[in-house]
Amino acid sequence: MQKLDVIGIGNLNYDIIMLLDRFPDFHEKVNAKEAYFGLGGAAANTITWLAHFGLRTGYLGAVGRDEIGEAHMSYFKKIGVDTSGIQIVDAPSGVAVAMVHGDDKRIVKYPGANLLKRLDFDYLSRARHIHMSSNPPETIEGVVKFASERGITISLDIGEAVLPEGVEERVDYLMMNEDEYRRKFGSLDLSLSRAKNLVVTLNGGGAMVRDERGNVAEIRGLSAKVVDSTGAGDSFDAGVIYGVLNGWTLEDSARLGMLLAYLTVQKVGARSAVIPLDEVVRIAEELGMELPFSRS
Repeated sequence: MQKLDVIGIGNLNYDIIMLLDRFPDFHEKVNAKEAYFGLGGAAANTITWLAHFGLRTGYLGAVGRDEIGEAHMSYFKKIGVDTSGIQIVDAPSGVAVAMVHGDDKRIVKYPGANLLKRLDFDYLSRARHIHMSSNPPETIEGVVKFASERGITISLDIGEAVLPEGVEERVDYLMMNEDEYRRKFGSLDLSLSRAKNLVVTLNGGGAMVRDERGNVAEIRGLSAKVVDSTGAGDSFDAGVIYGVLNGWTLEDSARLGMLLAYLTVQKVGARSAVIPLDEVVRIAEELGMELPFSRS
C-alpha cells in the first residue's frame, strides 16, 4: 500500500452559495446577485489544496449513491486524491446552503451520508499526517489516540466543536479562529491552550501562532476585500500543513496559510481560488513575500 503524506477526515458536501444585497423577510423571495454551486467540506477543501501542491493525499469520509457522491469521487480521482477511504452509503450526500450579505453569512446544512462515515485505522496507518475538521468528539478522540500512539502527526481545526477531555495536549497543530479561541479560553492568550502548536487566525486577516517551544508570533500583511469567506480557514490550514511537512517554521507556514486565505476570500466558493503550487510561488513573489519554497 502506498504511503500518503496527508489523509483528511471530515464531511463531503455540495455547497450552494448565494450572494445577496439583503436577506429576505418572512415569506419573501429575493434574487441573488451571484451564485456558486460546487463541492465542499472543510477538510476536503484543505486536501484539495494539498493535492494541487503535489502532496500524496487521501480522504476518509462518506457519500451517498447519488450524483453528488459520484462528483466527489470523480473530482478527487482527477486531482490525484486516494479515494479508497471514502465509503459509499445508502443515504443522500451532504448539502450546505449559504446566504451571504456583506460580512454576514447564514448557513443551513444537511449532513446526510456524513453521519455514516466510519473510521478505518488500516487506512489511516498509511498517513504521515492526518488532518481533521467537522468531526464528532468520538471520532476526534479515536483518531488522536491512534495517531499519537503511532507517531503520526495530527492537525485539528476544531471550530465550535467541543475538545474531548485529554485530547488537546496530544494534538500537534490545533487550529481555530480568533472568535472561537476567545470563546473557549476567555482571551487571546495563546499560553492557555495545551496543544503542542497553536494557530489562531485573526479577524481581518493574518494569524497568531505559538510553537511547541512557546515562541509566539503575529503574522499580518495581507488584507483583501472579502467577496466570500467560505473555505478561507480551510485554505489557511492547507498552507500551515504544507509548510510544516516541508520543514518550515510554524511562522513561515502560517504566512503561506495567510496567502491562500487571501486568495480564497476574493472569490465565491471554497475551491474557486485553488491553483497549483508554481502559481502560488509566483504570486508570493509578486507580493514581496519571502517564503522558503526552495526547501520544499
